[in-house]
Amino acid sequence: MERERMTSRTSGYMGILAIIVLLAVGISGLVFLPQTVVNIVFSLVCIVFSVFTGLGLLVINPNESAVLVLFGAYQGTIKTNGFFWVNPFYVKKKISLRARNLNRDPIKVNDRLGNPIMIGCVLVWRVKDTFKAAFEVDDYAHFVDIQSESATRKLAGHYAYDNFDDEQKEVTLRAGGEEVHQALETELAERLAMAGIEVLEARISYLAYASEIAGAMLRRQQATAVVAARTKIVEGAVSMVELALDHLSKKHIIDLDEDKKATMVSNLMVVLCSDKDTTPVVNTGTLHQ
Repeated sequence: MERERMTSRTSGYMGILAIIVLLAVGISGLVFLPQTVVNIVFSLVCIVFSVFTGLGLLVINPNESAVLVLFGAYQGTIKTNGFFWVNPFYVKKKISLRARNLNRDPIKVNDRLGNPIMIGCVLVWRVKDTFKAAFEVDDYAHFVDIQSESATRKLAGHYAYDNFDDEQKEVTLRAGGEEVHQALETELAERLAMAGIEVLEARISYLAYASEIAGAMLRRQQATAVVAARTKIVEGAVSMVELALDHLSKKHIIDLDEDKKATMVSNLMVVLCSDKDTTPVVNTGTLHQ
């Protein structure tokens, strides 16, 4: 398989000099030489050849390249910026080597659990191999656009949007962070390698549930958050009650039988776990009242 290769080139100023010389010879022949058929033909040939030579002049800007083709055969690539002269018969195709951004609009896909979600990505890429970009695909920019959508769809199918039961159990699109981004970069790099494209960065730019289930999923998230918060409150309340009973017992402040302990635990749990502020009741008598 043919690869990208650099080609030799001549300074463009040498080409300008050759054009001036040929043009001067042709005009001088028409003006100063006897008007014979041979002189006229020679002068016209010099003028035409000078114009044809001018077709070989080529300007390469920074971060730009030119792929050269001669009668269907790849001759090489020029990546050095400057002013050059090449064979006028060469077909010159310029390819930018600058980094480009692709910000894809969100698309509707199904995640690993089958939930419809909206996901979009942003991609930073540039051409690395001009031969592949010019000859392996029809339109490398359109190829990047299509493959980025395919990679995003594949990524969404490999991960769930969220894990409500245990966020540490598996990697999700919402909480995956760098791992998900790295998976997207790797997938895109593999897909775009055949077109000579280098992936500089790939990130998920938009992530949300599809509109038809967004409301239900929001209520589910809220319910999960409430349950998690309640679990923490109960765990804290149990620890506080246990600590209180332990201190009372160790310091012999008061001796409580099982019934009194149960009553105390019940009251403390109500106070500590209640949604609203509780109103304390002061007992001015004995514990047996």
